[in-house]
Amino acid sequence: MTEGNFVDYVKLHLTSGKGGKGSAHLRREKYIPKGGPDGGDGGRGGHIILKGNKNLWTLYHLKFKRHFKAGHGGAGGKQTSTGANGTDVYIEVPLGTVVKDSNNGEQIAEITEEGQELIIAKGGKGGLGNSHFKSATRQTPRYAQPGLEGEEVNITLELKILADVGLVGFPNAGKSTLLSVLTAAKPKIADYEFTTLKPNLGIVKYRDYQTFVMADIPGIIEGAAEGKGLGHYFLRHIERNSTLLFLIPADADDIKKQYEILLDELRRYNPELLDKQRLIAISKCDMLDDELKSELITELNKDLKEIPYLLISSVAQQGLIDLKDRLWTLLNP
Repeated sequence: MTEGNFVDYVKLHLTSGKGGKGSAHLRREKYIPKGGPDGGDGGRGGHIILKGNKNLWTLYHLKFKRHFKAGHGGAGGKQTSTGANGTDVYIEVPLGTVVKDSNNGEQIAEITEEGQELIIAKGGKGGLGNSHFKSATRQTPRYAQPGLEGEEVNITLELKILADVGLVGFPNAGKSTLLSVLTAAKPKIADYEFTTLKPNLGIVKYRDYQTFVMADIPGIIEGAAEGKGLGHYFLRHIERNSTLLFLIPADADDIKKQYEILLDELRRYNPELLDKQRLIAISKCDMLDDELKSELITELNKDLKEIPYLLISSVAQQGLIDLKDRLWTLLNP
């Protein structure tokens, strides 16, 4: 999936259908000249319904169609026949979609299961026919109710991607390179910060035809929790990952400090993120000779202590099998 096709935020304007009007028909047949009221009810207006679809990975299909309108209910008929219901409109969204009210920003719901349906704009109720209003003192009512108007709703859809492993690191740490080597994904790769502006997903093939999903997410900078850099735009995607892979380059000035900054940004955004399983991968280790590697391992054993880590190189394809083994063990304890 190319970066331009990954859409994770859209605003929609929805209008449900108006209810059909009730009928004020009076029964008139050859031998029943005064048959009384027999007007039927109007049909309800069409709903607008969000539906979860596990085969969708992005909101791209909603990028160019932002307005949806459901059908109106049919009018009631004679012999108390009810009008047809308006046509419902289904909007399919990927699993992990959060629905918010665009006017106040409040969360309405979350779509997390295949086939899950949510009526986001209810169709107007159909009006009652005159048969409902007859009584002993009013035997031929000649009026019926009009149908109720539908709802007009403005919503915002935000996608929190569902991936098994989320790549966390500073800009230019090598996340996109790692994803391109482990999967068939083709993220944009260049030697400057913020090459990745939107998340990229890739499927990692493991032993015995098993797979897991990895997400390359735009790099964190200090202050991201307050919205600096790409801030909240990317941090929400980490919430759905069951395991976090911290990627820190071997040429970093202070590996422990970088890890602590990354961890602090996650904590400030959402403390629950610290409950997820973590693994640190020291990238770009092909730049180190055996002596420097030995020194680095001694330093890491002292600084990181009980935090699991391993040395890798995406370019030289070093340590990648071990990395997949470690991730698979974390995902399938």
